[in-house]
Amino acid sequence: MTAFLVFEISIDDRETYESYRSTARPMLDRHAGRFLVRSVPGEEGRMETLEGDWTPERFFIVEFPTWDQARAFYFSDEYQETVRARFSSSVGKAILVDGMPWTYTQDLSKAEAKQ
Repeated sequence: MTAFLVFEISIDDRETYESYRSTARPMLDRHAGRFLVRSVPGEEGRMETLEGDWTPERFFIVEFPTWDQARAFYFSDEYQETVRARFSSSVGKAILVDGMPWTYTQDLSKAEAKQ
């Protein structure tokens, strides 16, 4: 079942953050991660707040084939060394969530398991 890393990031030091980003991207590729959502208002992707006062500076969703692959990426020695640059150059939040193992039918009160 797929898994998703979800990030919200605000940058304090753009130069250091860009160094992190250019190093982390190839690692993501090697771990079969792919961006589903990349939104940086004014730069790429649209974002519109519909409820509350949530206005992330940067928002990303990265898909992995499995939960274990997402964890292997995030907790790899290579990424943990690199992510220090992001920690020192930005403030962020990240969560790992499972994809849905089922699809909803027209009648939303019922769900069909994917086999």
